[in-house]
Amino acid sequence: MKKITWKDRSYGMDGEFTSTFTEEERAARRAQRAAARRKKQRQRRRRQAILLFPFFTLLILLIVLLTAWASRQEPAPPESSASVPAAIQAVSDLPEEEQPPYSAAETEKTVQLGEELPSAHAIVIDLGSGTIVAEKDADAVISPASMTKILTLLVAAEHLTNLDDTFAITIDITDYCYVNDCSVVGFEVGERVSVRELLYGTILPSGADAALGLAAYVAGSQEAFVALMNEKLKELGLDATAHFTNCVGLYDPEHVCTVYDMAMILKAAMDNPLCREILGARTYETAPTAEHPQGQILSNWFLRRIEDKDTGNIEIIGAKTGYVVQSGSCAASCGRDAGGNEYICVTANAYSSWQAIYDHVELYKTCCH
Repeated sequence: MKKITWKDRSYGMDGEFTSTFTEEERAARRAQRAAARRKKQRQRRRRQAILLFPFFTLLILLIVLLTAWASRQEPAPPESSASVPAAIQAVSDLPEEEQPPYSAAETEKTVQLGEELPSAHAIVIDLGSGTIVAEKDADAVISPASMTKILTLLVAAEHLTNLDDTFAITIDITDYCYVNDCSVVGFEVGERVSVRELLYGTILPSGADAALGLAAYVAGSQEAFVALMNEKLKELGLDATAHFTNCVGLYDPEHVCTVYDMAMILKAAMDNPLCREILGARTYETAPTAEHPQGQILSNWFLRRIEDKDTGNIEIIGAKTGYVVQSGSCAASCGRDAGGNEYICVTANAYSSWQAIYDHVELYKTCCH
């Protein structure tokens, strides 16, 4: 039987994956995966409930006793019309030095999305208030695919001093991309390109050749660069659920994060002026080289394809997509409303690259106002 191979289609929107399965078989497989996810979630919650039951029993008893004692001391305060979830209150009560550097909290107004959203995982965050506007299975561990390159960009940007310096593409880089069937800019062996072009090439066409060039230029090897990426995850307070094993987004059982983690990574990147500029670029033209005398025009197809859609007056100012079969089509984007307030939206496991775009359109239009 012929082995089926899968491509990371982060920016390969001009070529569509052709499956040997029928629509009915794919639907059945999606339903089976969804049922398995729900079963795991129920099992996890059941285990957590069993572990926490004695603690909460004692806590409730203590609250009852304290309430009874307080009622004898003074009149009860008027009942509040709204309450903040205990977990959120616990986080907000942490001393400032213990607060995660990048975080967002649920509120009583957080919308729990359901089957009406095709993507299996989603989160929308209001950066102005630091709250989660809407979510769907946002704490599930996923393969981030080429959304990984947002962190690649951020780590590289923080370690670069001369964007005009050049780097020669090696055969190791082109072989790695060929063997793993990665999306690429199309740089040739021996071609000297600027570090700036490596940055744009990593994001706009999701070029693994550019990302690997950055890793080699910054740290000497992909392995050393990935160590810097995981250090950054720890610095951002995301290392409990996020861990990366490569800088391009290839599937690996240990290359994981949640859509919440990716939202925080994108927020950190948008806080970096250089990363914000690159993530928001629609196109970029590389300088002529001997291998490409006319240069190359790079495009961020997510930004170009969403710009004429009705996002409810939200302007999309940065984005990165990804695809591996284990995560489906996924995307992370940042939008800004007319008042200047910004939002971040991350989705995963849509059944096509276009569906990922339309899910972002719908989430911005319905949730960000």
